[in-house]
Amino acid sequence: MKTKIRKFFQTIGNFLYDFRIKKLGPIFQKLGYFLTHNFVLRKEENQLIIFRFLKIKITNRRREAVVGYFFILLWLVGFLIFTAYPLIYSLYLSFQKAFFNIQTGISGTGVGFANYKNVLSDANLLPLFANYLGTMVFAVPLIIVFAILIAVLINQPIKGKGIFRTIFFLPVVISTGPVLGELILQDATSLPSISESSATLTIMNNLPAFVAEPLLILFDSLLLTLWYAGIPILVFLAGLQKINKEIYEAAAVDGASPWDTFWKITLPSIKPLISVNIIYVVVSMSLYVESGGILDLAKSHMLSGTPDNLFWKGYGYAAAIAWIYFLMMVLVMLLFIGLVSIRKRRRSR
Repeated sequence: MKTKIRKFFQTIGNFLYDFRIKKLGPIFQKLGYFLTHNFVLRKEENQLIIFRFLKIKITNRRREAVVGYFFILLWLVGFLIFTAYPLIYSLYLSFQKAFFNIQTGISGTGVGFANYKNVLSDANLLPLFANYLGTMVFAVPLIIVFAILIAVLINQPIKGKGIFRTIFFLPVVISTGPVLGELILQDATSLPSISESSATLTIMNNLPAFVAEPLLILFDSLLLTLWYAGIPILVFLAGLQKINKEIYEAAAVDGASPWDTFWKITLPSIKPLISVNIIYVVVSMSLYVESGGILDLAKSHMLSGTPDNLFWKGYGYAAAIAWIYFLMMVLVMLLFIGLVSIRKRRRSR
């Protein structure tokens, strides 16, 4: 029985091989010859001639680059269609007074920078922008420091490392689904002991409003903020496990304390990962659509309405909000990455 099955598959294999060589082979050869010998493109020895006047020398490096681009061609096409085009189109809409109509789709008229001026003068949006910047200034360092400390602790030779990794990564899974919305409605992402303590009153009475409000928002959603530390913890943990243990052994022989090894060996080794985690934390926190937040307000202006409606200001206004929000995200990332890089340069000097 096994012999018959083997012969059956060998017959199918031989048939497919002969079909590829005898039938498909000549077709592919003619197709390849046509693609490299036509009016637009012509191949002669080690050169590609485009339109008979542009000559490109074929080298091994360029050949490997072309092969690499073919491997990522599908991703490039998807990026251009689903990311680049919507991005450019939203930038175009931000300079338009555009509304959605079921019959004609999105249509609008050019208004220049009027949408941006209106957004920057909107009394409802300015406090949200200020709270966003203040929250980021306090929350991002808190998350990064918390992630480094937890990663260092988990990296110690203790039992049950996998369980602790799962515990700290579990909020990342929860926060990507509707479970998070239900937890927020039940007020399960805040600590009542902090919000009801005298520290909040001290902050409100002794600090300016532009500093006190972001701090109170951070304290009110402290658990939710620390939930974003799941992936940074894993990234830092992977970096810690790449450090050669012989370096620590040599430092211990020289009499270095754990505090010294952390500042002289551990932290410099994982410093390149700090910038990566800063970008992740800023983007993930900024993309969270909070009820009454910036993104939620921008989404409300995209609802079907008319130019005469005072509430729906259209797609152009929403696009302007999104681009200003994006620029604020970039500024926050550049601020923290710049601080990290400045410290690196000072130490190198």
